[in-house]
Formats: sequence, C-alpha cells, structure tokens
Amino acid sequence: MFERISRKLVGLISLLWREVAKFGVVGGIAFIIDSGIYVWLLHGPMSDSQVKAKIIAGIVATLFSWVANRYWTFRHRRQANVARELVMFLIMNAIGLGIAAACVWFTKYVLNMTDPTSVFIAGSVVGLVLGTIFRFFAYRFWVFGAEMDQEEKFAHDHELLAHHEKGASSQVATPDTGTIPTVKS
Repeated sequence: MFERISRKLVGLISLLWREVAKFGVVGGIAFIIDSGIYVWLLHGPMSDSQVKAKIIAGIVATLFSWVANRYWTFRHRRQANVARELVMFLIMNAIGLGIAAACVWFTKYVLNMTDPTSVFIAGSVVGLVLGTIFRFFAYRFWVFGAEMDQEEKFAHDHELLAHHEKGASSQVATPDTGTIPTVKS
C-alpha cells in the first residue's frame, strides 16, 4: 500500500514540478516572514501570548503568499473572479494556520513546554510543514483546480490520488512517463 501511495505522489509531483518549485520558493519566503515576525513577537510585545503571536505572524505571511502565488506561481491560472479566489485561498490558509496554531497549543498546554524555542519549533517547523503540505494540495485541487483540469497535461492528475477498489488493478496515464501501473490492494 505504501508503495502505491508513493508512486501516486511521485506521479503527481512529476506533473506539477514547476509549480511545486515556485510554490516552494514562495513558501520559503513566507516561512522567513512568518518566523521573523513570530520570533519578534515572542521576544517583544507578545511574549506571553504565543498562540496569538503565531496567528498574527501567519496572517502576514498568508497575505504575502496569496499575492506571490497569484502573480507568480499560478499567474497563468488566476481566476477571473478575484474575490472567489481570495476567499478560497484565505479559507485554505486559515486551515493551514489552524494546523500551526494547534501545534503551538499542543506544545504549550499538553506537553507543558513553554520556552520560546519549543513553541517556535512547534509553530514554525512542525506546524508550517504540516500546513504547507495541506496548502499545496488545497491550492491545486480547490483554489486553482478548475482551470488546471481544463489543460490536457493535467487531465489525469486527480486519478493519481483516486481510491482504487480492493483487488482492482489499473493504469494511470501521465504525459511524461506514459502509464503508471497501480498495485493490487
């Protein structure tokens, strides 16, 4: 099963590698923005409000991320309805921010680790990694998905993540590699 999932993810990434690379650059810069603001708030005006500091830092990084993804990463897939795109982007980022804030909350209130280093690692390493994975797939399949599905080279990428019936064997076509055989479950 792990092998099948691994092959599906490799197939999806090979289809989207340019966007993954651009998404990574935007994410890296957003990480620097998020982490910088978070550390400044932790050691300054919000030293006793780690969860709120994470939320504020995440909001600033999210605004940067939307602009950068809209005008660079997905510039050829921008929606005509900017309001809908922004609302979808904000909803997906709110969920991603919730993941990071939940990591800070868990570290502070469940693990009782309240030092700045622990809450920083929880929010800006673990939380951002988990949130970034969620955001990439959310952008691809919900925020910018409809426009991409209309292009031939992306027509079958949903199949890479589709659930196959137990015992079924099929092949998924990809533009770069031909077909990827799936493993019987």
